[in-house]
Amino acid sequence: MHINDLDTPTLIADLEVLEQNINGMANHCRNIDIPLRVHTKTHKVPEIAKLQLDAGSQGITCQKLGEAEAMVETGINDILIPYNIVGKPKLKRLTALTKRARIIVALDSEETASGISQQAATDGCVVPVVLELDTGGGRCGVGSPQQAQHLAQKVVKMSGIDFQGVMTYPSNANAKPFITETVDLLNNDGIPINIISGGGTGAEAASKELGCTETRSGSYVYEGMTRIGNSEMLSPDRCVLRILVTVVSTPTPDRIIVDGGQKTFTSYPPTPYGYIIEYPDAKIYGMSVEHGHVNVSECSRRFRVGERLSVIPLHQGMTSNLHDELIAVRGHTVETIWKIAGRGKVK
Repeated sequence: MHINDLDTPTLIADLEVLEQNINGMANHCRNIDIPLRVHTKTHKVPEIAKLQLDAGSQGITCQKLGEAEAMVETGINDILIPYNIVGKPKLKRLTALTKRARIIVALDSEETASGISQQAATDGCVVPVVLELDTGGGRCGVGSPQQAQHLAQKVVKMSGIDFQGVMTYPSNANAKPFITETVDLLNNDGIPINIISGGGTGAEAASKELGCTETRSGSYVYEGMTRIGNSEMLSPDRCVLRILVTVVSTPTPDRIIVDGGQKTFTSYPPTPYGYIIEYPDAKIYGMSVEHGHVNVSECSRRFRVGERLSVIPLHQGMTSNLHDELIAVRGHTVETIWKIAGRGKVK
């Protein structure tokens, strides 16, 4: 099928750029000698995760339990969930999943650990865990090596839990004293550290410097090796996703309307909301729910209703979460269609 035969708006992945990004990160981590555990929250597509595993990733990372369930359904069996799993419904799903694959989860409190322990004991399984450290991210995690030691001492005594080590996000060289002291304190207590997990696309060398046993990187898969911060950084050479849209109205010579709006793109500032490959001087300056408003005043072309445009969305990972499927193309040929199996899996 030719891409011109596709209905619009539709989400497309350029396979050549995708393969370039996947192989580039795998080679980068091999070159600096740090094991890679890819994060799948950007793409949420099991087939892409398998391409990353084939390229050398030692496992995957899923931010939510629902994403992990979608991945396990396709046979992926080594997953880190760097998130506190809280509440009976999730805990029952966690223990069920643990019986099907190796699922490691993060925690940063005795309450979270106790919940996991009790459910694991009830369901007759053991859940591997890592202790999250807040080394400057200001999100989850214990705030000091001493707090980490105190919590780890309690966790290792709980039934149904297999203490594996520690994790942090994002990896930062300034975190080395925190991590080193934590590891020393736990080793002195006889608590084994099998995993020191760092994370963040672009922070692979920092993970290596921290002594991590793995680094978690995710956004690179769609956005290249540098995370996108503004529309001027969007490039067809490193950004995988395109939204194929159709011009549905040409109300003035300086303005056109396309059939993709807020429910097609993730539309919050900065603007413009993407990069139009065919006409870079055209700027998507605004969006209604189902309309994209494009300023074409700097283009010499007179646009016509029915023309198609390819737009690299500014917020690629979040845009992908709005779509059910991803059309994988090579050149102008549709090669395959992937279900975005993890989209909407926020529980």
